[in-house]
Amino acid sequence: VQLQACGGGLVQAGDSLRLSCAASGRIFSSYAMGWFRQVQGKEREFVAAISWSGGTTLYADSVKGRFTASRDNAKNTFYLQMNSLKPEDTAVYYCAAEIRGGIWTDWASKSSEYDYWGQGTQVTVSS
Repeated sequence: VQLQACGGGLVQAGDSLRLSCAASGRIFSSYAMGWFRQVQGKEREFVAAISWSGGTTLYADSVKGRFTASRDNAKNTFYLQMNSLKPEDTAVYYCAAEIRGGIWTDWASKSSEYDYWGQGTQVTVSS
């Protein structure tokens, strides 16, 4: 599967952005999806994940209550709605896909478990 992320930009603290991740290739609904972010010089960190059907989501504590992950399997697209943005949310955001089964919550937050990655989109939040 190929992933293309977009929707980043420069916003002020308190603003909202919606990131999109368009997938092409194999059946999108077969993949669990994740959002990760990375600041230069730091490790990539988990942001949010969504199960194959979209029925279950998982969030990092730092974004819980502000960010919402969703997917539209008919459109082969995965979203991250980001509200109440903070300067510490500034990072390059990456979407990722993984087709494996098993207990999803055991691996969904681990970047090393994802085989497919988009190119990243920059989100900058000014104070």
